[in-house]
Amino acid sequence: MDCIITDPPYGMSYKSTLERHRPIINDDNLAWLEPFAKKVYKLLKDNAHGYVFCSHHHIESFKIVLSKIFDYKNILIWEKNNIGLNDFFANYGPKYEMIVYLNKGKRALKGNREPNIFKFIKPRNELHPTQKPVDLIEYLISKSTDEGDVVIDPFMGSGTTGVACKNMKRKFIGIELDDEYFEISSNRILQPTDVKVKVKNNGQLSFG
Repeated sequence: MDCIITDPPYGMSYKSTLERHRPIINDDNLAWLEPFAKKVYKLLKDNAHGYVFCSHHHIESFKIVLSKIFDYKNILIWEKNNIGLNDFFANYGPKYEMIVYLNKGKRALKGNREPNIFKFIKPRNELHPTQKPVDLIEYLISKSTDEGDVVIDPFMGSGTTGVACKNMKRKFIGIELDDEYFEISSNRILQPTDVKVKVKNNGQLSFG
C-alpha cells in the first residue's frame, strides 16, 4: 500500500449525542492499537505516509504506540465548524479532532508546505457517528499519494476514504468489522461508476 488513512475507535466508549447510532465496536479499549500498527507497517511500501485519527482523550497512547513503529512526524488538527455538546456546563466545547501523521521512510509531501491546522465542515453524521468529510480525506490523499496509488483504510466505517479515493482516481482497500457499516460503505462506494469494485464476504472492499 502507498498510504493509510483511517479513523479507528478512540478507546473512549463514544456515544452519539443524539443516540441515533449504535455504540462503536471495541471502543472501550486500545489493546488492538499496537498489533494493528505493526500489521499496517508491514503492508505499507517504503516511503509511505500514514494518517490515524484520534482525540485528546488518549492522544498520549496513540502517539507512544505509533511512534514505536513508525516515524512520528506531527499532530494535525482538524478544526470543525461545530462544538461538541458533552459536559455542557463544566467544560470548554471541543471543536477539533487530531490526526497522527506518520512516515515509513522519507516520502515528501506534495505541493506547498501547509500548516498543521485546517478547517473542513463536519458532516451531519447521518451514516456513521464519527463520519468524516470527504474533502478532508481528499486533501490528505492529494498531499501523500499520486494518481493510481493504493490507499488502505482498515476501519472503513461509512466508506468516506473509499469515496475520496474514487473521486481522486486512487486505488482503495477498505476493511470493516461491523456488518451494518460495511453494507452502508459498500452501497455508498458502489454508486454508478466505471471503476471495477470487488466485495468480499470477510469485510473487505477494494477497487482500482
